[in-house]
Amino acid sequence: MAWFVYRSPYEGPLGKRVRRLPDASVLDWFRRGFEMAGDVLADIDDWIESELNGDVYGLSSLFEAARAHRLSAPAGWDELGEVLEEHLYFEREVRVDPAAVRVFTDDDEVQVAYFFFDDSFVEVHPDWVDFQLWERERLPDIPVIEEIRENEEVSLPAHVSQLLHQFRQPLQARPFTPLDPVHELALPPSAAEGVTYVVVQQPDGQCLRYLRPVAITGARVPDLADRLREPSDEWDGVLGLLRALLAPDERELGPALHRCNRWPWSETGPETGGLAGEHAAVHERAMARLDSGEASPAPLDPYTEGRDPAKTVVHTTSHMVQMSIHVSGIFGYEQWFLFDDLWAAAHVSLARSLLRYGTAWDPLEAKTALFKP
Repeated sequence: MAWFVYRSPYEGPLGKRVRRLPDASVLDWFRRGFEMAGDVLADIDDWIESELNGDVYGLSSLFEAARAHRLSAPAGWDELGEVLEEHLYFEREVRVDPAAVRVFTDDDEVQVAYFFFDDSFVEVHPDWVDFQLWERERLPDIPVIEEIRENEEVSLPAHVSQLLHQFRQPLQARPFTPLDPVHELALPPSAAEGVTYVVVQQPDGQCLRYLRPVAITGARVPDLADRLREPSDEWDGVLGLLRALLAPDERELGPALHRCNRWPWSETGPETGGLAGEHAAVHERAMARLDSGEASPAPLDPYTEGRDPAKTVVHTTSHMVQMSIHVSGIFGYEQWFLFDDLWAAAHVSLARSLLRYGTAWDPLEAKTALFKP
């Protein structure tokens, strides 16, 4: 079996489309496409939409060239790479390795990428592609048993307590390590343990070129509200908005996320001017702006035209929070993921591939240095 992934802001709350292909390999899928192109009665666009569950920007150009020039199907990976370089329409880059094809392009409005992977590649490299292949709208929580806390209020049978201890100990003992460097915010020292990682995907014109996950040290998701209320110049952008809309006494992030959903957006993200400073004052200003209606989006803004807060998806768990915020009728959703090292330790490949997803357009591209804005 082979896999197809289309990474595009137009593709719903997660900004991607995943399709399982019946072919034994990616090469076989392309060969089948060349065979289809040889039939002059076949509709190339219809075939692609049927195979990949929708249009893929520029892909039809390959099969149109195969038909027009009566090209032979590629016999191997080298030939596939050559024919893609010569006949596929793409704006930026195409990369072909045995068992993996990656294409980076744009439609003059936003950047998009698409990938084909062999099953054999996926099995060997889950840390690179698990999130890319994740098909459900919501990410999982830590297993329920991990969240049971032994205390005076909970009486458990001895054998259950022993099993619980045995389950929890390995998870706590193995620290999570990302594949790529992650920028750590320069925050005041904290006595609290853990790290929370933040991945944001914005549907703008450079959405796949300038990616930068960050790490918040000294806080896991259950303690993140307190950490965000601390003073720091590092709270800007998405984190600055979340901080501003977090009430002084709130422990959970969910209510603040729903307030963020009502905040104005533009092509460069949320409008966060005037939200720096001491938390209580910042929150008061932000709520006054929100409650007065001043935070409503401009009615004639072409980017946010068609924005519908009712389409936003907010999902909070004990150690992971995600929001797919509907920002535009045309460009769809912006994705926020906040997860801590305990969640990452329970879902290592998913966490590593999500950070890679937030670091590079190509899941095979290892980053050796931090992004410099």
